[in-house]
Formats: sequence, structure tokens, C-alpha cells
Amino acid sequence: MSRHAAMNLLPCPRSLKLLGGTFTLPKLKPLGAIKVVRTDSAPNHPEGYALTISKSGVKIFFRETAGLRAATATLRQLLREHGRALPCLKIRDWPDFARRGVMLDISRGRVPKLETLLDLAEKLSDFKINELQLYTEHTFAYKKYKSVWQSWGALTAQEIKILDARCRELGIDLVPNQNSFGHLRYFLEDARLKKLGELSAPYEAETKDFLRRPTTLAPNHPGTLPFVRGLYDELLPNFSSNFFNIGGDETWDLGKGQSQKICTTKGKSRVYLDFIKKLHREVSARGQTMMFWGDIILKQPALIRELPKKIIALNWGYEADHPFAKEAAQFARAKIPFYVCPGTSTWQTIIGKHDNAFANLRAAAIAGKKLGALGYLNTDWGDGGHPQPLAVSWPLFAAGSGLAWNSSALDEKILASVLNRDVFEDAANKIAQAGLQLGYAHKKLGVKTLNETPLGTVIAAPKPKALELFCRHGLKWFAKIPTKKIRATLKEIEAQRNVLASAKPESVSGKTLLRELDLAARMAVQSCKFMLWQQAVTAKTTGEAKRRAQQGIRDLEKLERDFSVYWPLRNKATPIHCSPFLRWRREDYRRGTWV
Repeated sequence: MSRHAAMNLLPCPRSLKLLGGTFTLPKLKPLGAIKVVRTDSAPNHPEGYALTISKSGVKIFFRETAGLRAATATLRQLLREHGRALPCLKIRDWPDFARRGVMLDISRGRVPKLETLLDLAEKLSDFKINELQLYTEHTFAYKKYKSVWQSWGALTAQEIKILDARCRELGIDLVPNQNSFGHLRYFLEDARLKKLGELSAPYEAETKDFLRRPTTLAPNHPGTLPFVRGLYDELLPNFSSNFFNIGGDETWDLGKGQSQKICTTKGKSRVYLDFIKKLHREVSARGQTMMFWGDIILKQPALIRELPKKIIALNWGYEADHPFAKEAAQFARAKIPFYVCPGTSTWQTIIGKHDNAFANLRAAAIAGKKLGALGYLNTDWGDGGHPQPLAVSWPLFAAGSGLAWNSSALDEKILASVLNRDVFEDAANKIAQAGLQLGYAHKKLGVKTLNETPLGTVIAAPKPKALELFCRHGLKWFAKIPTKKIRATLKEIEAQRNVLASAKPESVSGKTLLRELDLAARMAVQSCKFMLWQQAVTAKTTGEAKRRAQQGIRDLEKLERDFSVYWPLRNKATPIHCSPFLRWRREDYRRGTWV
């Protein structure tokens, strides 16, 4: 049990005993040495299995197909770690959470190619992930709305069907995900749909430093439900899942426009709940179980008991100290099935915020296990154009998978070894080591803030006059961080880039992951250099400021060229919505100001 870490198995088995000695699989007909038995002596769980390796061979005991799949995933890891000379051992294993998922945002600037998603699903399956969601606002190729999604890229019905079929083979439930209430900005910018918005024009946010664009459907408009039905009727037939996530989070505009009168009369929370019930009827009529984000209903806990019983609440939160236990208890008391939904903390960070992410992932697992969560969904968002690539998220995907299977036994010390072996396929064991360290580099800046790091938001900050939400603090950080801390952070990032330079990935996938991780690190480098330029301008050290601006322009031009060459290897459309900030920062350098 205590010796499991040496095995480099992720997720960590619930019970593992080393027996001493090895068994060598024969070169010819190795499958003949593996005995597979369906039996009630296996752990009493649909995914329970027992795996025994003795000097006479390999035996797998399972009750249901999912248990055999889990045992096979463990055996594959052992084979990659030890080759044909397998250590003799006994494992008895089963998961804490029935549903263990990853949710990838595909709506903020980066729509992955089908090949990227297939590779992601195959790798996740080896970590015993059994659910995948693709967060969608406007990036499914709806036939009527090509003008909405065309510049962003979109997944087609045929691509979804191919991905769905492969996920089924891997034991992964590809759950459709289409936000259906809020977060519909780009649909509501379409002239045909503008009338369905709660509001038709931007409005100043409470903090007065950004504008909220219309994103929320007017629940009382007669055209709203027909619009949603049209999306469902085109999207859902491409999935085999029995579940459907309708979103429903962050309905910022509700009660401020078309529904103001009814919200004043009935209460905003009641209007919200009534529309969620209408969506539930639409989903149920299509034979599926509805999932929805739980943030709005948690503001009025008394209404939780009025939710339909055949529904799943998704309890999300992304900070290290998020009160999962308090919030999840609300759903548990009302007997509403729920997931805990932490996140990778990669968005608005470019290279990660791993200290926060690991704490957030652990807190969700502990609370979810204690309160009986049906699932654990690790979310990976793309706020601010989604410049961070999958390579940055992989350590958190792996950690989340370990916690979702065995909430009390994630050994972070083995993450680098497992990731280099199974994801980056790096014979030099360098990529994951550097990726993990990059995720801690932000700490050297000595500042803390919610949902971002300066390394992510300095380079990606929108033009101030645009008053956009994401990354809006980026151009102010230079005044809050001492020069020596920026230099120390820059030195750390460059040191990890040197580690990456010595990596030796053995596959095309590994080489691409290495390439995109280094591109992300280069963006973080530019955040540091831009802050140093801002400080030079503010200090009126004209010569230094000019030199930094000239070098910054050259660096950003090369970075943009390299990023554009990389882009089609992994993503659809163009990087137009993902990396416009590379041009914005060059313009700042040329103008000599950022305001």
C-alpha cells in the first residue's frame, strides 16, 4: 500500500501489495499469459477489478465491462513503466466517483481539430476518465448560423459522431454541452437573434471597469424556446449520451431588460427557476437527463428543493478555498444529484497557477466524496481568447483524474514521471518537469489575485478603450510588482525553457505538446518583458525604454509567426480570436504608451 508510489500508477490503486519477483510476458502471444475472469469475487463495484501478477502469469478479475476496462488501463501503465518484466503484485481497486470527467472550453478562441480531440480522449481514458464535455456557446456548426461561428471554427455533426463513437470504444461518455440561457454573446450579436436577448446594448458592470455585453436570453420572449429547440434538435442527435449539459450559469443580464417586469413581480430567482424547468422539459422530452451549472440557484437555496428530481446540478468553483462542502451540502440535503466541478486554473495564466489548481482539485474531491457527489468534472476554461494550450493543462487533467478515482491518494511526486511516460512520451523525462515548474513561476511575482496571474493577463490585456472583461487588469500590474521580482520570474521561465530544450519526445503528439508548451512559456516571457518596459517608460529612462520596445516588437513578431504556423496542427480556423494581443502589444511599444 505505502509502496504504490514507486509503481508510478495514476490513478493510485486503492489497494496494492508487492509480492516480490517479476513475471516476464512472452514475446510470442503475450495475451496467452493473461487470464481474464468475470466473477463476483472482484470488488463489488461496476468498475471494480482485481489484478494479480504472479510468477505464473497475469490474472484480471472483474464484474462488469467497465471494471475490465479499468484493469486494462492499469496494466497498460505497468507495461509502459516496466516493459515485459512486470513486478509481481496484487491490486484491488474501484473508484470514489462514478462519473469522472474533463470539460474543455471550445468557445473562447480555440476550437480543437478532431484529431486533437481524439488524441485527448485516448490519453484521458488511460487515466480512467469516463466522461468528456466540450463547453459550447456558438462553436457547433449549426446550419442556420454559419455567419456566427465561421471565423471561430466549429465542430461539425460528422466530427462529433466520429468522436462520440471513439469515446464509446474507450468507455468515455461524450456529453453534449450547449449553453442555453447565458453566455450567448455571439449568437445575440446576430441580427436575426438580437431580439431574443434580455438586453440589446452593452452596459457598465458593477465595478465600472468593463462593459457587460448582452449574453442572456430573455426567458419571456416568445421566440426564445423555439430558438433553443432548434439548437437541441440539430445538436443532440449526434451524441449517444443519456446526459445533456444546458449550462445556465452567470445569467448576468436577467431582470435588467425584457424580463424586468416579471422579475420584479415574481422575483428574479423564481423567473430563473421557471426557465430552467422549461429547459428541463425540453431535455426530458428528448430522453436525456439534464445537467446545469448550480451557481445561480445556490443564491436562493430554498428553491433548490423545487428543482425537478431527474436533474444534475454542477457545483463549480475555482479558487483554492472554494466552499465546496457548504454548497454541495445544499444539493445533498435536497436530494438533488450533483457533481463537484473544480478547474485547472490555466485560463488567464498562460502557463498555469498550479498551487491554486492542486488545492482546488483536492478540495472538490474531499467534499464530493464526503457528500456523495455523483461525479467529478475537471473544467478547463479559455477566458481571454484561450491562448493557453492543452500541454499546460495536462498536469491538472492527470491530477484531477487521480483524485476522481481515489480522492485520498494523489501523490504529486509521481506526476512528472507518469506524464512524461504516458502523455508527453519524453524519453529524457523533461517536458512534464518543466511544465509543472512553469505553473509555479507566477509565485515569484509575489502577488495574489482571483482567476488570473500577471503572466497571463499582461500580454493578453485588451485595449483599454474596449472595456472587455477578461484580462482587463493586465496593464496595471507593472506598478504593483518590484522590478527584481519580475526579473526573477523571467529568469525562472527561461530556465524551464532550457529544460524543455533538452526534451526528447518520441511521438508526433509529444513533439507537438512540447512545441505548444514552449510557445506558452514564450508568451509568459513577454508578459515579464512588457512590465519591465512599462517600468522604464514610467521611470523616464528613455534609452532603456526604446531598446526594450524595439526588442519587444521583434520578439512578438517572431512569436506570432511561430504561433500561426503551430495553430493548424491542433486547431480549427485561425488564431484571429486567440492571439490578437500579440499585435496590440506591438502597437503599445510603437506608440510608447499602453493607455
